[in-house]
Formats: sequence, structure tokens, C-alpha cells
Amino acid sequence: MTKTPTDPRALLEELLAERILVLDGSMGALIFSRGPTEDDYRGNVFKNHPIALRNCTEAMVLSQPRLIEDIHRAYLEAGSDIIETCTFNANAISLAEFALQDRVHELNKQAAELARRAADDFTRRTPRKPRFVAGSIGPTSKQLSIGLENDPSHRDVTFDQLARVYYEQVSALVEGGVDILLPETAFDTLNQKACLFAIAKYFDDTGRRLPVMISGTIFENGATLSAQEPEAYYSSVAHFDALSVGLNCAVGVDRMRPALESLAQISRKPVSCYPNAGMPDGFGGFTGSKEQMVAAMAEFARNGWVNIVGGCCGTT
Repeated sequence: MTKTPTDPRALLEELLAERILVLDGSMGALIFSRGPTEDDYRGNVFKNHPIALRNCTEAMVLSQPRLIEDIHRAYLEAGSDIIETCTFNANAISLAEFALQDRVHELNKQAAELARRAADDFTRRTPRKPRFVAGSIGPTSKQLSIGLENDPSHRDVTFDQLARVYYEQVSALVEGGVDILLPETAFDTLNQKACLFAIAKYFDDTGRRLPVMISGTIFENGATLSAQEPEAYYSSVAHFDALSVGLNCAVGVDRMRPALESLAQISRKPVSCYPNAGMPDGFGGFTGSKEQMVAAMAEFARNGWVNIVGGCCGTT
């Protein structure tokens, strides 16, 4: 098996100086296109699991590994330089909804190994186009910045607890062989800062350092859920020695334009952008089209606003 680059950050920075890099698209969209049943989510591994696992895509890392690896390969075949692990919700807090919080390490390690195998295979075929694996780290289902309407001081989780949850996920992703750590879809910047704290602690504890891509998300008002506009969001995370800072998910490529322009004007780091396929239509789909996305992303590229591009929810 081809080994991962000994210094992935140096190689990534070299490539970013030459061209725009391509991230993959949605994992969920391709899984849902297959119409999986509850039995598919369970497989043999979770055949007797006490709670329904439908829509827990992370479970498929163990129950349907061939499917997950095939999706990685499809994105690599389409030209992706970077593929994301199927671990967006593979943290103890989010997995508790499916009674899988005790499988965090196993799920993340296996997910990283599946993506690693696919990426290494394609790198071996065309060594001049190395492929990279990014460990996807989502925001969890909790918030640190916002309390309850009738009790603004209430929090379901503390900063330290969240940092420990992230540390567990980071450790397993690195053990599985990822090249990049990707805390993404940050609607609450304090959550992401807990993740960055956990990553920094892991680096200090182990002496291992990986490039980190940081990505936030904005809503229709042009700000995060915790009310930060792009400039404020960037100021909150700019202290971290990241490979890139960017925006993903959000409100579709057209409505992301003002926020992305603002971010590109102030960022001293490469900028990433991987939007949803338009706005959610309320029926499980999205309102955008391939043509709209291509036209908008092409404009972003011509304007010099983006260094890494890809797709988020609903994209294939």
C-alpha cells in the first residue's frame, strides 16, 4: 500500500500554490440514492442492535464497508484530490442518539482506513496526482453559545466535556490514517473552538501534527447560528495554525456569495468552499442545480476567492 505523504501539509501547500484543489461531495446523498433499508443500516454487525439505525450513515462504516469505500472511489474517479471520512456525526454525543456512543473509536478508525485504502489506490495509479484523506468532524448535536429560551444560562454540555468528546474522535481518525483533520459546519463557533482545543491538545500529547482545515456555516442572515458574520467568525479561529479556513453547507452557493467574498478579502489562509446543492426544499431534496453551482463556483475561482472547492449536502 502506498504510504501517506511524510509531510502532507508541505505537499498540500505546494499543490495549493499551483491550483485549486477539489474536495469530494456529500456522502449522504449517494447513500440515500441507493434507498437503504433499516436492514441495510444494520447489516450483520448491528443485526440485534436495540435501537433503529436508519439514517445513521456512520453505522454503515461497519455494516456496509464496501458501499462506503465505493462512494469514496466514485469521488476519486470524478477527480477529487481530497475525500472526507464518513464520520461527520461519529462522536459520542451524536452517536448516543443511536446507542452507539461506545463505538466511537471503532467507527472513526474504520472510516479512516476505508478512505485511506481508496485514496492510496488512486495515488498509486497516478503518483503525480496525490490524493488525501480528511477526517470529517461535525459540530455535534449540542451548542455551547446558546441556552434555552426560558433559561439562557442552561447548557447541556460544558466546553471541557465537548473537548474530551472531540479528543476521542480525533485520536481514532489519526490512528486510522487521515492526512487532514476537518472540523466543519460550525454553526456555533464555541463548539469549533472546543474542537480546535482538543486537536491542539492531541498534537501536544502525541507529538504528531496534521494539517487542519477549518470550515464554518452561515444562515440566511449571513451569519452563524451564534450570530457571527464572516469577519467575526474568521477572527475567532484565525489564531489556529490551520491549512485553510472556509465555509460549507449553509444556504446554497448563490446566497453564500457575499459571505465568501468577505472571508476571502480578509483571510490570510487558503479559503475553502463546499456548499449545499441549493436550499432544502422541505421534501428531502434541494432547490439548486448543477448548472447554478458550476457557474457560481467558476466565478469564485475567477475572482480568486477559493483555493479548495467541493460539495456538501445534496451534492453528488
